[in-house]
Amino acid sequence: MLIEFQVSNFRSFRERQTLSMTAGNLSDHLESNTFDSGVAGLPRLVRSSALYGPNAAGKTNLLRALGFVQAMVLHSAKATGDAITNYSPFKLDTASRNSPSEFKITFVQNRLRYEYGLSVGSTRVCREWLVEYVHPRGRTLFDRRYNDKKDTYDWQLSTFLKGTKEVWKDTTRPNALFLSIATQLNSRQLLPIFEWFQKRLVVIVDVTTMNAALTLNLLRDPEGKKRLLPFLREADSSIADVDAQREAVPLGSSLVVAGPGDHIVESRPGNEAPNLWRITLSHRGGANGSEMFGSSLNEESGGTQFLFQTAGAWLNVLTNGEVLCFDEVDRSLHPILVAFLLRRFHSNRHNPSNAQIIFTTHNTSLLRPQTDLLRRDQVWFVERGQNNGSALYPLTDFKPRNDAALEDGYLRGRYGALPLFPNLVE
Repeated sequence: MLIEFQVSNFRSFRERQTLSMTAGNLSDHLESNTFDSGVAGLPRLVRSSALYGPNAAGKTNLLRALGFVQAMVLHSAKATGDAITNYSPFKLDTASRNSPSEFKITFVQNRLRYEYGLSVGSTRVCREWLVEYVHPRGRTLFDRRYNDKKDTYDWQLSTFLKGTKEVWKDTTRPNALFLSIATQLNSRQLLPIFEWFQKRLVVIVDVTTMNAALTLNLLRDPEGKKRLLPFLREADSSIADVDAQREAVPLGSSLVVAGPGDHIVESRPGNEAPNLWRITLSHRGGANGSEMFGSSLNEESGGTQFLFQTAGAWLNVLTNGEVLCFDEVDRSLHPILVAFLLRRFHSNRHNPSNAQIIFTTHNTSLLRPQTDLLRRDQVWFVERGQNNGSALYPLTDFKPRNDAALEDGYLRGRYGALPLFPNLVE
């Protein structure tokens, strides 16, 4: 579970910005929208956070920052070359262009709180540290800092860190993370931290790069299908069944897909040709719904296609208690369907493992009192400041009343983070 994330000098973020998942002192939706982390001394956390703001304000860049940290942890140990992949500092300022990007993420894994931070330049990790909170003050397990005067690293390796620490240190390249190298070299103590980024953090920024492999896995498993069908039916009550038929593709042939969303492409090991799975959805119709009509996935609405393609991800996140970062969650989806998905996260029955979602949206209907969906501490805004840097701030900074019309206030500019049209006559 995520507690807090900080970022500075990355893409549109110049100054340090902080997203907190800590619940405020509010009484509404306490049992549904917040949860007890199970860690002594840690306040309740929220199950979702919504990011509002105009286009190009930096909402997506916040999720990209989380994805950057995740990619560094998972892949830097095997990186080739000298450069830091996807290093992207704030470019509208000379000093920032030549300064490191900095990140700090605080999370819970195996009922322990951790604080992990890193500072990276174009070719090296400038600093990396990990604090483990087995007691309120915490203890630093490792801290590496680049000393530019000596052109070497100053290391602090705790006696509480077990294993071949000196081997890990000597093996860590300038553009690699110590956490990644130590895990690769069989550090059992650091493995849970690595696995949090590997198995508990899901960042979806570009849906077009997604495939429906998770949904296909559910569909091919009888028990998984029992989970998938009710999920789809709640969103579209006419869906009676879903079927997948494999169509093998001969090796060396051109891969032709009949239409968008018509097939799921399943890759296979080595040089084996991929499989095509044709998806058919059955709907009830006719008198009293007694007749069944089949349709291929590409004949369904864009929203149904989108929901089917991502259903496996939604259900996995809820089952495993993951942190889902989803850009433009309302893309192709009706506002009521978006509310349906969020209520899954706010349900103790559907979300027993306390999964969390951080999403960007332009759907202001989620702020309406009649929707009754979000607490005030679950709403955040992103806007560009005078220096063109992105600023992130919570709705609670404005201390709105319990009965405040949040949607109306936002659209009237009370909270900022709106598109500006200089020539628009009011």
